[in-house]
Amino acid sequence: MTTTLGAAWALDWMRRAQRAMSENRIDLIELDRAIGDGDHGENMDRGFTAVVARLEPPLGDVAEVLRTVAAALMSTVGGAAGPLYGTAFLRASKAATGELDGVGVADVLAAALEGIVARGRATVGEKTMVDAWSPAALAARGLAEGGAAPAGVLRAAAAAAAAGARATESMLATKGRASYLGERSAGHRDPGAQSSALLLAAAADAAEALP
Repeated sequence: MTTTLGAAWALDWMRRAQRAMSENRIDLIELDRAIGDGDHGENMDRGFTAVVARLEPPLGDVAEVLRTVAAALMSTVGGAAGPLYGTAFLRASKAATGELDGVGVADVLAAALEGIVARGRATVGEKTMVDAWSPAALAARGLAEGGAAPAGVLRAAAAAAAAGARATESMLATKGRASYLGERSAGHRDPGAQSSALLLAAAADAAEALP
């Protein structure tokens, strides 16, 4: 099993993320239409299509890939998602030092979460993408500190993010456009949490595909 992740993994992650956003575009639109303005799926599809177009090898390391992703998302994704995801990837790029072992992966995910929290000023339980990223970062840290390989760390993070996204269905939104619905926001999954879960699943898939 691969013990470190480099630029090849990060590039494959983004290609897989683009496919995931394209394949789930309609689902994300429908989730956002229920509690937002309905553009999240379109924005994420457009954003990651732009990301892949900018990621022309060779790119030297994971940090360079993540910086490129941040710039692409900030310039092409509308609404709140662009600044949130852009800040997440920018912070993540600063935490990525060389090739990533399990602890390095956990550091990158923690930095991404910190960026989202700083930009969105949201906390766990407010029905936002933080509800996917926070459990993902915690799960990653737990496995990394136990010596797990990066693929295992990412798979645990992805599973935790998916569970976190599902958990937003019962929450009342207290941030963003969805908060205007009050109690009517309950019963719907947060689209940002769902796209976050898709993104982290793509990261785990890319790691597991390495020889």
